[in-house]
Amino acid sequence: MLDRFFQLHAHQTTVRREIGAGATTFVTMSYIIFVQPVVLGAAGMDPGAVMTATCLSSALATLLMGLLANYPIALAPGMGHNFFFTYTVVILLGYTWQQALGAIFVSGVLFIVLAFIGFRERLLNAVPAALRNGIAAGIGLLIALVGLQWGGIVVDSPGTLVQLGSLGSLPVLLTVLGLAVTSILLAWRVRAAILLGIVTTLVVGLALGVTEFHGVVGRPPALRATFLQLDVLGALQTGMLSVIFVFFFLDLFDTVGTLIGVTQEAGLVREDGTLPRARGALLADAIGTVSGTLLGTSTITSYVESAAGVTAGGRTGLASVVTALLFVSALFCAPLVAMIGRGVPMGEGRVLYPMVAPALILVGSYMMKSVVRIEWSDPSEAIPAFLTILVMPLTFSITEGIAFGFIAYVVLKGARGRLREVPLLIQVFAGLFVLRYLLLS
Repeated sequence: MLDRFFQLHAHQTTVRREIGAGATTFVTMSYIIFVQPVVLGAAGMDPGAVMTATCLSSALATLLMGLLANYPIALAPGMGHNFFFTYTVVILLGYTWQQALGAIFVSGVLFIVLAFIGFRERLLNAVPAALRNGIAAGIGLLIALVGLQWGGIVVDSPGTLVQLGSLGSLPVLLTVLGLAVTSILLAWRVRAAILLGIVTTLVVGLALGVTEFHGVVGRPPALRATFLQLDVLGALQTGMLSVIFVFFFLDLFDTVGTLIGVTQEAGLVREDGTLPRARGALLADAIGTVSGTLLGTSTITSYVESAAGVTAGGRTGLASVVTALLFVSALFCAPLVAMIGRGVPMGEGRVLYPMVAPALILVGSYMMKSVVRIEWSDPSEAIPAFLTILVMPLTFSITEGIAFGFIAYVVLKGARGRLREVPLLIQVFAGLFVLRYLLLS
């Protein structure tokens, strides 16, 4: 039954491999379960309720992704979106967190409408091969940079932006150990290498006292403090229209970028460059965002950490179903998940995640494979792809990388008199990106 529904044989995978991939994706992104309550807690929300909302909305959206699109892609509240929610909309602009949830709800409803008419699907399929491959590689570098930062291998520097961290620190050494073990397992072509690397790092971390054992089972936190607390009417105030647009804009291109990057890595893109069942994938994302606001959490989006599951062998929605079930189980196993997702304070506001960091670094290396498919001999193809790859990690934003790539692609094709090669949607969004930068300047 599973083989027929998820087409396991056609995708050259097995139930065991998909289960391992789903578990790998969950472990790699489980940090959001504990990061999200801290971030939204700063906006005045109840952290326990936010954790429950995060698990439930992530489980629903990921399950829909598996069933509607048959993709091994997990969804959860987006990093970056949550910081915009708290520190810009609530703290800086002074709106309530209820109004901020209402703004996300409105953008989510717009997404559902656009998913039904196929607008987002057309945008996804309109992205040229050079940009699609550049997006995949750019996301890989971004993931690797996050891993290096969370592992303490790379730290910020006022003069040079980044520099080498203190390799003598115990959490950093644990990251290096996890990186070495996982790399060796990958070199041996062990399918569950990333998951085994995380488990090894956790066991050593417990033995060295870097993390503490908090038990396995705990009662799920109550949801009532955030459930149905969104303020849609407040969000429709004139002053919040720009906020709604930003939430819409960020989710649109983060989701498109992630879908392109992860499905490219999984080999799910058709020969003509289009993505099968894209409408179902985008609909799952939109429903997840709307349900998240009803439960009490910020924008739900496709997670680049899904590439960890793809690297572990995931090729179908069965992996997503497994990840969704693990999100639900996390409600009852919060202490166990905390040992993996909880950071290690290092002073000066820095927090390291040595259990997760090695997986992110190595997933980044795998996603760089797409650069070989870029036509480097044609500057009108190569330069937009290069800018996409470069800008994503340096600005810490998938959206900004896509923006630079879109604009450069249209400008260079136009300069060569080949503007007809550029799909109309790409031209339109390149213009919107330019307008956005002019308004921000």
